[in-house]
Amino acid sequence: MNYCSNCGDTVKFCTPAGDDRPRYLCESCDTVHYENPKIVVGCIPEKDRKILLCRRAIEPRSGKWTLPAGYLENGETVEKGAQRETLEEAGAKIEILAPYALFNICYVNQIYLMFRARLLEGTFKAGSESTEVRLFLGEDIPWDQIAFTVIEKTLRLYFKDRLTGAYPFHIGDILSKTEINAVGY
Repeated sequence: MNYCSNCGDTVKFCTPAGDDRPRYLCESCDTVHYENPKIVVGCIPEKDRKILLCRRAIEPRSGKWTLPAGYLENGETVEKGAQRETLEEAGAKIEILAPYALFNICYVNQIYLMFRARLLEGTFKAGSESTEVRLFLGEDIPWDQIAFTVIEKTLRLYFKDRLTGAYPFHIGDILSKTEINAVGY
């Protein structure tokens, strides 16, 4: 950040008085510019025991498969955000069933909140961010073509839980390769 969005003057990266970490500070208007994690919302749309996946048309990971998910917009509930993202990416309407998983991805400043969802209609189509949208049985998931670690982890938990019919709420962390190497996994 170079300029204050409040007054337009230049900002300084420093620790404001009374704070415990550096932030962008405008000394002209005393505005502290806080940077907080982005919230990503999405879902696991299911119909007849099949999961709806989208093949990405955009970077990162263009050509790989993912669950419908994206950034939460201001003024939007997490449920409405997941529904909007599913409609935008997969042309599909869903019913949110329950929150399913929350993952901290601190190394990219993101928090993923994934919901269990029921696909309401049998119609779906690729949106502008997808080249293809398909329903997959669990055994047909293209595991080696999943776009993101968080999506793979969500799906693996889901299929494990589906075996028992119990879907507890999961909370976890997705580590960077550097963090994984540091803890020896």
